[in-house]
Amino acid sequence: MATITFQGKPINTVGDLPAVGSKAPDFKLTNRKLQDVGLAEFAGKRKVMNIVPSMDTPTCAASTRKFNEKAAHLHNTEVLTISADLPFAQSRFCEIEGIKHVTALSSFRSNFGHEYGVELLDSILAGLTARAIVVIDENDQVIYTELVSEIADEPDYASALAALTHHE
Repeated sequence: MATITFQGKPINTVGDLPAVGSKAPDFKLTNRKLQDVGLAEFAGKRKVMNIVPSMDTPTCAASTRKFNEKAAHLHNTEVLTISADLPFAQSRFCEIEGIKHVTALSSFRSNFGHEYGVELLDSILAGLTARAIVVIDENDQVIYTELVSEIADEPDYASALAALTHHE
């Protein structure tokens, strides 16, 4: 279990992020076409998992936009924004915002929050996910993680993207 804050108040996650150097846990998430996908759908590619509580909040929207901008220039890399939002809402957000380089995935019918240790246990956000980044190489090894200590803050984009450069 990890403790982070939301507007300065402590909240707990169900566990911890996967360890750097470990094999990434498989997952079942739902894409915008209501199809379930897992690691196998991204085989041979590097994955940047931008895990957010909801794309319908200012910080989550900002991180999705920022990764969309950066993803256009990344080689052999899929950027996945993962939230509990329904695929319909994710699709609408991506269309309105012109998000073309990020794959939006929903955790609404999965155990992803438990598997990756990011499900929030308490506060008004209980059941949603903490804000986190997990970078996975083309062999499904975790090469970088960040659990953002204050949920209202943006992640460290530079460090997450630098992890990709160091593993080319």
